[in-house]
Amino acid sequence: MNEIKLLLVDDHDIVRTGLKSYLETQAGLVVVGEASSGKEAIQRVMETDPDVVVMDITMPDIDGLEATRKLKTIKPGCHVLVLTVHEDKHYLFEMLAAGATGYLTKQAAAEELVAAIRTVAAGNVYLQPILARWLLEDYRRLLVQSIDVSKTNEGETVDDDKLKGLSKRELQVLELVAEGCTNPQIGEKLGISPKTVARHRERIMRKINLHSSTELVKFAIRTGLIDIQ
Repeated sequence: MNEIKLLLVDDHDIVRTGLKSYLETQAGLVVVGEASSGKEAIQRVMETDPDVVVMDITMPDIDGLEATRKLKTIKPGCHVLVLTVHEDKHYLFEMLAAGATGYLTKQAAAEELVAAIRTVAAGNVYLQPILARWLLEDYRRLLVQSIDVSKTNEGETVDDDKLKGLSKRELQVLELVAEGCTNPQIGEKLGISPKTVARHRERIMRKINLHSSTELVKFAIRTGLIDIQ
């Protein structure tokens, strides 16, 4: 298993020390650097080339939001996982827009942090359940306002037609993806391996001609596969 290189960014020394001590006990994780501000984080990324930056938001000099924007410009392949005290929609959406692919509050369990790191390092998105729900609610609001779906000759939507082309298992996987579940979580719920889940996801995206988890979520909402009240 390849090591996941981590850069810890937080303006509190005691937080970084605690994180480093714990994370380095986890198989495959190695802390290659630390930073106490967004400005220092940018410099340390250039020096250490981490796979994942665990990023606080509120910091001196340059905050986590601006630092994330700059890091994604300099090192597009570097993943940013937000770890913050802010359980707030505004911060969540701003950080995702800046390029972060994970968001956790500091109230999360240590095991969830490790799971989040592994998820974003693999190129996927990790959000705590309440945060994922905010994202889905926002998508639904936008879709209700703006979606104008073309009709087929039979009077059904194009999306409905695509939905009928999916197998029962693929529908189950799609629903869980749209609810914010990771591949391991989906595998556990359905009794299949994460690799099998990944293959189902690839087939789903190929069948309905979509290219990201975000598009899958929108598709699931449009077709009524999931319902966010």
